[in-house]
Amino acid sequence: MNLPKVIGDLVKAQDNFDSTAYANCFTKTAMVFDEGKTHNGKVEIKNWIEEANKKYQVTMKPLEYSEAQETLKAEISGTFPGSPLTLTYHYEFKDELIESLEIV
Repeated sequence: MNLPKVIGDLVKAQDNFDSTAYANCFTKTAMVFDEGKTHNGKVEIKNWIEEANKKYQVTMKPLEYSEAQETLKAEISGTFPGSPLTLTYHYEFKDELIESLEIV
């Protein structure tokens, strides 16, 4: 699957539970919306993913990427009820980094 470099980097950071590398995939003013909560800026995003990694140990398996819709469908597995799940990641990009991410 041909993913944008930043998405490939994000998946790798997630699979390695590397919250710093994960946050570095985002712009300084980025926003992430997940599980009804919004996380703004690199520091909040780093803290959010670090906590999620400790709690759920999620890994991602990309299934389908749409450049036109800027979406990635991925199977996530971890230590959470219902694992594995297929989620859709909606991205907006700026300067080859992620400006916004909504996970549904």
